[in-house]
Amino acid sequence: RGAELAEKLQGSLPAIALDGHQGLNTAFLNDVPGGGLLLYAQQLNGYGNEGDVFLGISTSGNSKNILYATVVARAKGMKVIGLTGAKGGELAEVSDVAIKVPQTETYMIQELHLPVYHTLCLMLEERFFG
Repeated sequence: RGAELAEKLQGSLPAIALDGHQGLNTAFLNDVPGGGLLLYAQQLNGYGNEGDVFLGISTSGNSKNILYATVVARAKGMKVIGLTGAKGGELAEVSDVAIKVPQTETYMIQELHLPVYHTLCLMLEERFFG
């Protein structure tokens, strides 16, 4: 079994999507009425560590939930990458790296975000796993 695992398992990096924790989100919202804008910030408070990277995605760059999460990321010593539309908004101003796609309409921004984060993933795979 060990040989099979060694042959077939792939390298990986610890990463989580903050929108996929239904139980945690439900519990937090039950305990903190009106805390919907703080869900991502709460998760970063629990999961984030110094030296980690937070990728905040906001078409306008002004999504309050992403900006709250950015404040927590900074307080924990994390790096922040902001992925926005052409205007960048506040997220671009507070990010270590701001990636602004050259569109201003939401649907076009979202379409251009797809190849950007796929390219980021490919770059990370190449960097860490060659």
